[in-house]
Amino acid sequence: MACFERASPSLKNILLRLYRAEKAIEIDHHLHEFGSVEYHIQTHQAISPLCIIRGDLENMVRHSQLDLWCQIHDMPYLSISTPFLSQRDLLSYGLSYYTMEMVKGIATDVVEIVEPAKEGYQLTLRLNFAKIPCGKDSVKVITDISTVQATILSSQLKEMLWNVNSGAASQGIYQPIKITYHPREPFYVIKQPQKIMAVFPMRFKEHSDVIIATAFFQELMDVGSSEKWAKAPPCCWSPIPPPELRGETIEDLSTNGGFVTFGIIFSFNI
Repeated sequence: MACFERASPSLKNILLRLYRAEKAIEIDHHLHEFGSVEYHIQTHQAISPLCIIRGDLENMVRHSQLDLWCQIHDMPYLSISTPFLSQRDLLSYGLSYYTMEMVKGIATDVVEIVEPAKEGYQLTLRLNFAKIPCGKDSVKVITDISTVQATILSSQLKEMLWNVNSGAASQGIYQPIKITYHPREPFYVIKQPQKIMAVFPMRFKEHSDVIIATAFFQELMDVGSSEKWAKAPPCCWSPIPPPELRGETIEDLSTNGGFVTFGIIFSFNI
């Protein structure tokens, strides 16, 4: 099971270096991260449409000359390729409208979505560094931009959970939806009449980690059943798959750490 920061540290460092550079930096860099995620950062020099006019207007008219300074600046482009959470919800035209709106909301003035995206990527962004405020706020904006992959993933997951809760999904038979945030670490979402189950197969490399995790999950169940945590999503651990996962492939259900199940109440926990 992997844990990761919402903002990509490597992407953040590259964008900060570009933003803080005293002169234009040409870059064409590919960055690969956990979960088959790929970023492509590229800069293009562009001439600003606003030119600064220098000199005395009267003299310029007299000599029929205009002394223009056109501001030349970098236009960083950020492209991202990331696996879709579920092949069931894979759209032929790419990311959904909801996901695109969530990405735009990261930094409205700074982030512009380029359409179509660069070939081989689901999304390309043009970053207007001139719109980033100076001081400490600049680091926050760059950090927010570095969360683009997490924003895509979380918006897809939220859409899927709401779709599972829709009337179209309610046929009395609740099929598990396999969600793949990493090629080797899927988890499952299962709709039930009043809640959604999220089942996580647990895999560990070290045997000592298995022992620690087993004790932790058993303790988590005990604590979760107490009155103090009555409003928290119910948690259950089992060394074998829950019956709702019958029919799934043996490969996906082969674990050494058992299965952790959370019961998600629709209106409370999504």
